[in-house]
Amino acid sequence: MHIPSTSTPFSRRRLLQALAASASLSATPWLRAAEFSEIAWEELVPPGWDPSKSFADLQKLGELPDSDPRVKALYDRMRKVWDEAPTVASLDGRKVKLPGFVVPLEKSEKGLKEFLLVPYFGACIHTPPPPANQIIHVHANPPARGFETMSPVWVSGTLRLERKKSEMGASGYRLDAAQVDKYRAK
Repeated sequence: MHIPSTSTPFSRRRLLQALAASASLSATPWLRAAEFSEIAWEELVPPGWDPSKSFADLQKLGELPDSDPRVKALYDRMRKVWDEAPTVASLDGRKVKLPGFVVPLEKSEKGLKEFLLVPYFGACIHTPPPPANQIIHVHANPPARGFETMSPVWVSGTLRLERKKSEMGASGYRLDAAQVDKYRAK
């Protein structure tokens, strides 16, 4: 790109700054989308992780009422396995984009500051919540506006390995959101 000469270096620098600023503003939507790689929820689960191996005795308890202490013990064991679900280390620090559903955690008049992103409708609202490697704790800065519980969204940002417990479930990942958009099918 050729930039015409101006009378002083100062004005040439200002012209370059103005061009850069206007280019980044007008190109932001497509440029931002290009910097995030779309991932699927399955990629958040380490290959070979099979939580069902921890529940080989499940068939023996299937006939028992929910009030049976053995059922409660099984539920507690399941929660422990799911809350400690392993994450994928190679995803730490990656700029990603993925779809999911919103479970609000912290809301202000400016919008949602924090929410859980879950892979299917109703997750975390109905018990039990999914495994921790299927729950992402999203920090939106600026806060995301116009979303309610279970709103379908696309979230783009930097993914981190970070475990956090909330009243809705334990998350294995944190996503520092650069962008939260209403879900639209491709």
